[in-house]
Amino acid sequence: MSYFPMFIQLKGESCLVVGGGAVALHKVEVLQDFGAAVLVTAPAILPEIKSRNGVRWREGCFDPRDLKGQRLVVAATDCKEENHRISLLCRERGIPVNAVDQTEDCDFIFPSYLRSGDVVAAFSSGGQSPVVTQYLKERTSPVMTEVLGELAEQLGSLREQVKQTVDEKQRKAVYQALLQRGLEQGAVLSWEEAEQIITAMKGNLAVGLQKS
Repeated sequence: MSYFPMFIQLKGESCLVVGGGAVALHKVEVLQDFGAAVLVTAPAILPEIKSRNGVRWREGCFDPRDLKGQRLVVAATDCKEENHRISLLCRERGIPVNAVDQTEDCDFIFPSYLRSGDVVAAFSSGGQSPVVTQYLKERTSPVMTEVLGELAEQLGSLREQVKQTVDEKQRKAVYQALLQRGLEQGAVLSWEEAEQIITAMKGNLAVGLQKS
């Protein structure tokens, strides 16, 4: 089954991970990578989880009261029946849930992903084949450099200027020119360079429109 690729904002949002082992640790790492405020509950919790900055934890059995105020929940216990029970309780409350390795109990899955700043590329095979998603990740990795995220941030900071000075039909070409120059030099542009490109592109595009 294919999953709808929806990206959601988790920064500062409370997310619950039920389970304290290696699988739970991985889910905690991913959630924290996107700024979530993570709560972990399990009878036994790895020291690596307890020592993570910003992670709240409670050693003890899962309590349905733990679900209150959660943006999403991960059921990562070593008991399929318990994961299923957690999934049912989450669905009753309208909380998105992921039950590890139990597709039928999942509202969402954790994709394989690459991240550069705010630029994120995610890959999913609908839970069918990690080999396929790993292949896609490895093929995409060379272009997901640190500078790509930096360029995305710079283009975002230039949006208002381009919006105010460039005709709507011409903006895509301007952004493409800015991105291409940055990728060629492997660094963000100076503001002088960016202004020169915007000005030059405006002139070239205007001439092209007049000729057509």
